[in-house]
Amino acid sequence: MRALLALSRGIDAVTRVVGQAAAWLILVAVLVSAGNAVIRKAFNMSSNSWLELQWYLFGAVFMLCAAWALQRNAHVRIDVVTAHLRARTRAWIDLICHVLFLAPFVLLMTWLSWPFFMRSLASGESSSNAGGLILWPAKGLVLLGFIVLIVQTVSEIIKRVAHLTGHLPMPAADTGHTGGAAAADGEIAHNA
Repeated sequence: MRALLALSRGIDAVTRVVGQAAAWLILVAVLVSAGNAVIRKAFNMSSNSWLELQWYLFGAVFMLCAAWALQRNAHVRIDVVTAHLRARTRAWIDLICHVLFLAPFVLLMTWLSWPFFMRSLASGESSSNAGGLILWPAKGLVLLGFIVLIVQTVSEIIKRVAHLTGHLPMPAADTGHTGGAAAADGEIAHNA
């Protein structure tokens, strides 16, 4: 279990770096949007590529931050129900849902995203809009996002098993979406 927890810590570190870096793309998207608006109003000029770049940046944030959100326990949940359950019961629910629902879904999406990306890359697919951008980078981000998410799912499964087998202490009761994740990060680092 020690080796699996070390693997989980490594995955968590990579996910954190990818998520934090991708979060900065929100600022880039805002700057692109503002710049596009200023150029359009001040110089009566515009380009579809600016609009498409905003969509690409939003898609990159969404796809690349999904695994980080999973790691930080920030995805939408039914806390009204699970908040009243014991930590061990919540760990079991997370483990079962990760294994039966999340992992198969993300594996399927990764498998389907590969040919989606490869066809676009091989054909040099570009937007049908005048002045639009090439599409394969955006489709590559979909694939990359699902790859990072499946790897983080493995880390989450390892942590839930470690909680249930006593190799990690149960996380403290969540007072908010990220409270438990911060505690869990500290537990893994502390019990290394």
